Amino acid sequence: MAIAPRSSPSRPQPSRGAPARERRGANPAAPSSSASGGGRSPRQHLWAAAISKAEWAIYQAAIEALREARVSFLLGGGFALAAYTGRWRHAKDLDLYILPADRELAVAALAAAGFEDYYRRQPYDRGWIFRSQRGGVIVDLIWSMANQRASVDRRWFTRAGRIALRQQRLRVIPPEEFIWCKLYIMQRDHCAWMDIFNLLYVNAAVVDWPHLIQRLERDTPLLKALLHIFGWLCPAQARALPSRLWKRLGMEPPPGDPAPPDHDRVRLLDSRRWFAGRERPGDTLEI
Repeated sequence: MAIAPRSSPSRPQPSRGAPARERRGANPAAPSSSASGGGRSPRQHLWAAAISKAEWAIYQAAIEALREARVSFLLGGGFALAAYTGRWRHAKDLDLYILPADRELAVAALAAAGFEDYYRRQPYDRGWIFRSQRGGVIVDLIWSMANQRASVDRRWFTRAGRIALRQQRLRVIPPEEFIWCKLYIMQRDHCAWMDIFNLLYVNAAVVDWPHLIQRLERDTPLLKALLHIFGWLCPAQARALPSRLWKRLGMEPPPGDPAPPDHDRVRLLDSRRWFAGRERPGDTLEI
């Protein structure tokens, strides 16, 4: 069961022209509520079953090591995507976001729990991440964006979502910071905008747009570019975004007409199973 959200706004529904499977897959059940209140609550579905027992045992060892060391952390990466969309993707690691001040304490905690620095196997940039492994399973400690645009701060924690996962109550990176980080990942071999498209398609109502724009500052054109593509990919869902968002960005909402049947925009971007709108909650995304 997920812990209660601060609010539970309804999310936009797919256009009527969407395939039946798309309509079915894009409507996960709302998170349950409780009197405790707290941060926004990500969705939890069948995706947790896709994590093997062996992998989860190592992930849990890392989680418990950080808790024993009193290091605060947030789930990110594929876990955050699954929490907000209900779809799991083939994750290669567990991303845990921490405050920069906790870096040394967190690294020492993982080392004491039997995790080794992955640098010995493959060098990486230690300026923003500590990559560790145990039994071939990778756990990343992240305190900054790879491009050094920003570091984790206290607001990430005060705005975090919460989820219950295999008897563990965990906090998840806020959707705005999730989008903020992913907007800058546009490499030759990997573009993280697919993750943002999936979050917006399934759960756009959780996004605090003014906060995201405040975070982006002079980089707001990246958000405008992403929303322009999202409007082409999912016009009905894009038109359902708040009108004040389009006005603030100086943009017009996209036309709500769906693509013709012979013009598969999802497949034009990637032929693999990447789009949450075509997979049921609990299905595994390929990228």
